[in-house]
Amino acid sequence: MSKIAIIGSGMGGLVAGNLLAKRGHKVTIFESHVTPGGYTSGFWRKGFYFESGTLSFESSEDVFKVMKDIGVYDKIQFTRQYVRWIFAELDCLAYSFSDLKKAVLEACPSEKEQLTNYYAEVDRMVKAMLSMRRPSNVFEAIGFPLNLVKTMRIFKKYRNTTLPEFTALYFDEDSKPYRLLKNIAYPDMGASLIGAVMLMFFEDYWTVRTGMRSWADVLAENFKSLGGELKLKSEVDEIITKNGTAVGVRSKGNDFEADYVISASDYKKTFLKLLDDKTLIPQELRDKIEKAPVSESFFTVYLGLNLPQEKMKEYLRKPHVFYSNGRSDADIYNSNDDNYFQKAWVMLYSPSLMNPELAPDGKSSLMIQSMPPYKWMNNWGGGDRETYKRLKDKAKNALIDKTSAVVPDLREYIEFDEAATPLTYERYTHNTDGASSAWSWNPNKRFYEKVFGIDIKTPIRNLYIGSCWANQIGGVPGAINAALECVKKIK
Repeated sequence: MSKIAIIGSGMGGLVAGNLLAKRGHKVTIFESHVTPGGYTSGFWRKGFYFESGTLSFESSEDVFKVMKDIGVYDKIQFTRQYVRWIFAELDCLAYSFSDLKKAVLEACPSEKEQLTNYYAEVDRMVKAMLSMRRPSNVFEAIGFPLNLVKTMRIFKKYRNTTLPEFTALYFDEDSKPYRLLKNIAYPDMGASLIGAVMLMFFEDYWTVRTGMRSWADVLAENFKSLGGELKLKSEVDEIITKNGTAVGVRSKGNDFEADYVISASDYKKTFLKLLDDKTLIPQELRDKIEKAPVSESFFTVYLGLNLPQEKMKEYLRKPHVFYSNGRSDADIYNSNDDNYFQKAWVMLYSPSLMNPELAPDGKSSLMIQSMPPYKWMNNWGGGDRETYKRLKDKAKNALIDKTSAVVPDLREYIEFDEAATPLTYERYTHNTDGASSAWSWNPNKRFYEKVFGIDIKTPIRNLYIGSCWANQIGGVPGAINAALECVKKIK
């Protein structure tokens, strides 16, 4: 039996903690916040529930298997998620990729030929991703090697191509299809991921009906029932090493010995802040860690509304909506654009439409999210509190005004409002710059060579990365797979 210290109670930390405690190890999870979950959590305000970060996940087959292995699957209300797309003349409730293709073709008839060519190539990408699924019979197993070769050809073809660059191969940059299709995921996402993104949205997009926090709470309670210790409000100040080996952590002035340390938290801060002896990291790797860009963060508005669920459903139709008025002048790389949020895409999510119990009777909730430019307006005011508040209010009001095109007279229904900036997300999750999904999705700015690989190894013996940061694009599946790899390493 080993003593194991886990830094962070996000999905990676909770999965690793449960599986290791189930094996009989003595496991302690250190969490700086007052509740477990990290980005996969939520909070209540005046009777309204909101998600802290993660709204959904994919790779459900793998996720569900792990929950069953832990023994909690039946305690979590997993449910499918579907998206409504609103863009200029397009308004589509898409249950399949075919639904979206048909809607875009109808909205952009003058670009029929370009769209046909574009979708032919995207279909090839989707089929390539489908062929990578685990073979379910002997015939699929026989064809798997050939399918793998075809898939690798497509990945190689678009290995260093961004989503906007790929979209520009088919459409003029001032056309409606270009403005719509270049924004289906992270800015400058690798084009080789388009097939995976389409499959996620239309075949494998899931959430938790009772909120992501209930998922984290179930895992936390199960962990404690297995004898694990969850220390909330216990930020780790330092990873203690001896002779190049991790031997424990320091939290709130106390030292905790451990045979293994799993950092289920931010990669950069693990090595640039927490590690007691920075010389254990080779200078070349340290420079790489410092310079590597992370994924974009969000600005989120949380609204508690005196609006009946029936009216909210009439307006949104589905809990999750992607909305743009069709403008093309929002530049996510212009951090000095004071009016950025008036132009940007927004994502709308109503937890209470997913589950009426997540809001008071007769009322509803709404989250409005947009992806801001990196360190917008001198990183939200350059540290000046009054400037920060002004910018935060400006962004919040811009998103509320924009959303009023979908939810008429929105301001009249507001009972409660709050907002989170990238600085808020960094403060509560410790993710560098509030990163929402680990490293950058830009194929030309990779930290890891392999996009889908999992790398938990570090230069320090018995120190592993057990979070989404062990994977280039992160996410819930990335965190869970990192946790599984950590469990394999610990005997």
